[in-house]
Amino acid sequence: MPEGGAVRIPIERELDLHAFAPRDIPNVVADYIDAAAKEGLREVRLIHGRGRGVQRGIVQAALERHPRVEEFWDDTASHLGATIAKLS
Repeated sequence: MPEGGAVRIPIERELDLHAFAPRDIPNVVADYIDAAAKEGLREVRLIHGRGRGVQRGIVQAALERHPRVEEFWDDTASHLGATIAKLS
């Protein structure tokens, strides 16, 4: 284990948000976008799921507020319910 007990988790092009509580989603999305941009990723996919659109709304509101997000759109090809974001 690294010094201090911290474990480095690799940042990938896709993040599945199903494991997070809705109240945590805005911070998770903001932190993920910062980390993804730092790693040089220019497009990411956030899986929020299908349903009534609550998670989608939370995710897209967080993306709308983030200064590194140039644009975002629904991933219409996804059966999981996802949003793609283009980063600067």
